Amino acid sequence: MRFIPFLIAAVITLALIGALNRKWGSIPPLGKFLSPQEGFWQNAEAISKDYNEELALPGLKGKVEVWLDDRMVPHIFAEQEADAYYAEGYLHARDRLWQMELQTKAAQGRLSEILGPKLLEYDRRQRRLGMGYAAEASAATMLKDSTTKMMVEAYSAGINAYISTLSYSDLAVEYKLLDYRPEPWSPVKCAALLKYMSYDLAGGVNDLEYTNARRLFSQSDFNNMYPDRNDSIDPVIPKGTAFDKPVKNAVMPADSALQEVAAMLHFKQDKPDPDNGSNNWAVSGSKTRSGAPILCNDPHLGLSLPSLWYEVQIHTPGMNVYGASLPGAPGVIIGFNDNIAWGVTNGSEDVMDYYAVQFRNGRQQYLFNGQYRDAVQRVEEIKIRGQHSYYDTVAYTVWGPVMFDNTFHDNIPGQPFLALRWKAHDPSNELLTFNKLNHARNYDDYLAALEHYTCPAQNFIFASKAGDIAVWHNGEFPLRWKDQGKWIMPGSDSTFAWQGYIPHGEVPHIKNPARGFVSSANQQPTDSSYPYYYFGYYDLYRGKRINERLSAMSQITTQDMMQLQNDNANLFARAAIPLLTRHLPEADLKPAQQPYYQLLKVWDQQNSPASKGATIFYMLWEGLKHRIWDDELMNRTDSAELEYPQDNASLLWLIRDSSMRFVDDVHTPQKETLTDLVLQTFAQVTDSAQKLDQRQQLEWGRFRGTDIRHLTRSLPAFSRMHLYTGGGTHVVNATKANHGPSWRMVVQLGATTEAYGIYPGGQSGNPGSPYYDNAVNDWVQGKYYLLHIFDQRQRDDAGIKFRMVMGPKS
Repeated sequence: MRFIPFLIAAVITLALIGALNRKWGSIPPLGKFLSPQEGFWQNAEAISKDYNEELALPGLKGKVEVWLDDRMVPHIFAEQEADAYYAEGYLHARDRLWQMELQTKAAQGRLSEILGPKLLEYDRRQRRLGMGYAAEASAATMLKDSTTKMMVEAYSAGINAYISTLSYSDLAVEYKLLDYRPEPWSPVKCAALLKYMSYDLAGGVNDLEYTNARRLFSQSDFNNMYPDRNDSIDPVIPKGTAFDKPVKNAVMPADSALQEVAAMLHFKQDKPDPDNGSNNWAVSGSKTRSGAPILCNDPHLGLSLPSLWYEVQIHTPGMNVYGASLPGAPGVIIGFNDNIAWGVTNGSEDVMDYYAVQFRNGRQQYLFNGQYRDAVQRVEEIKIRGQHSYYDTVAYTVWGPVMFDNTFHDNIPGQPFLALRWKAHDPSNELLTFNKLNHARNYDDYLAALEHYTCPAQNFIFASKAGDIAVWHNGEFPLRWKDQGKWIMPGSDSTFAWQGYIPHGEVPHIKNPARGFVSSANQQPTDSSYPYYYFGYYDLYRGKRINERLSAMSQITTQDMMQLQNDNANLFARAAIPLLTRHLPEADLKPAQQPYYQLLKVWDQQNSPASKGATIFYMLWEGLKHRIWDDELMNRTDSAELEYPQDNASLLWLIRDSSMRFVDDVHTPQKETLTDLVLQTFAQVTDSAQKLDQRQQLEWGRFRGTDIRHLTRSLPAFSRMHLYTGGGTHVVNATKANHGPSWRMVVQLGATTEAYGIYPGGQSGNPGSPYYDNAVNDWVQGKYYLLHIFDQRQRDDAGIKFRMVMGPKS
């Protein structure tokens, strides 16, 4: 009889063991996860941890030394460049492997593999965007070039060497929470990461929304709502710069009348943040106190933990480069070497067009130039955790993949099939550009590097110790006639194809301008005298503020440049407040509204964290914008996809014509004036402001503030929330609620390079590490770190805290 209780206990024990080692929904296998020997406890790192290490690694050709400084930034010294990239891959994987895998799976449309069926729609969209196809094409191009082949193969080998050492206890806590293991790395993953950046910076087009708007509004209204150019323009290339006559330009064929899309479009597009961009500038020695050029860059991207960037120095006999690298790609993306510095901002051009394609036999054949031709059928297997794979067949046409058809989104009847022509689909090797910049010694080397760069368009800023400064608005820009590509084009007619590209030598650029500086902040690249047609999605006021300050400054120091990167002046508000207050009669305000009116009236137009005026202005403009546009664009019975005009366009139109017809609400019998709308909006603002004031949340840094979330967006304990920040849209300090300066860099190119930088995070991707978010507080306060640029003679420098020695495995 004693055997029965024992048997019951054994069965229960086995059941518990099975249950604790199985994933239940979103709950990880608790037995492994909670195990003191190998569970999440093992991810805690003591602040006193010793990082000195000697490693024998397969595939290394020679000895590599890695010096780790007080912020855990690695300084890699290698005799062979391939070994340097191997070491960089190993270090990226050691510190950021889970981040690297998540981002490349997101790029390739593979998140369902680890997160289950809720990500299927996302994965289908990524496949239909052609992200995997584009990555494969670029990886093949990288492997054809001997330099980039060496880079990606050595880098991948370093990552895989690290992965091969991992036991369960060594895995990042996210692997344990989600219960999966890393897979081997390959060059196509490097390409996928770079294509992901292309989408982030060149994937926000409005072809579908503009097609609908073109049917609803007059040409005059459309041009005012979505203008090619701003009224008040301060371009990257200064006004009045002479441009050569074009060698070749696009011509609209006389017999190609644009065909209307038959139906209003309802396809929904998930788009990148429209403020994905950056500031950069370089000032010549004639304007600096030291007499040496100074170059600055701060890319504005989504903020997350782990951080997007990873600091590194790479030193070989032919190269000594320092800067921000991307975990998942070899080399340095933004940085400097012994001779030059460079930075990038988004060019913001539209290089993505949709074509309406006529199919027969399902999606087997499509009409093109009067004949049906076979579409290439790419079968995408989307693996889904806990379920059978989903197979999505994507038809590829002469234009590119069919993004939208009767299977995606299949709940919208009567919609056309839309194929996507995107510059990022073309085989390219942007990695070669960054390799050449890492090695560049002068302006000619910089220019030779840019010739390999195609997409996304970037403003590459440059400065050298020889004293040169320059900016090139660089990329491959389609030759289009005016308005080509703003709306859906017929996919059956080759005359609507791009007619080539602007020759590289004729893209906007300038070297050593008389004003003593070059700058860009995602604004229009040129004035209207530029002979080629282009359009995009440009900012206005950040560039104006930067140019305003640089023009007025002399005897510039690196500290002056840090202050400018943290500048909170809001030139958009400076332009808007006279209009708003003119239509906000003080005499018509109620006593409860007066204090908030005074806050707006005396506000210095600085988006500082403590400013209450910044919050009042933001709420007033946002409320007014919705009152003007919602009745026309959002509150529609047909649910057509439409796009708000940019704030710049709305404001400048109202300044020109405060009685423009969209001020009147079409859904009300009375005719509203701008004064009516401003008064109505301010009444609502006052109600909200009173409540915020009572909760002590009216200050800009509390009302908006900043959250730097963990990459999963669902782990607050791994995030930094409610940061007291200033800045905002249209502000040089472009910090927003979860977006902003992801890396600030200031480099003075004197006889001895002096460089400063910071990003909101830390080198480690491990939430249990003291180096996970150690820079966040300093970033919030606008501080910088001196960047240690070591050479081999400084091996005993006090700034070196640990040494790793890597050698070939015998």
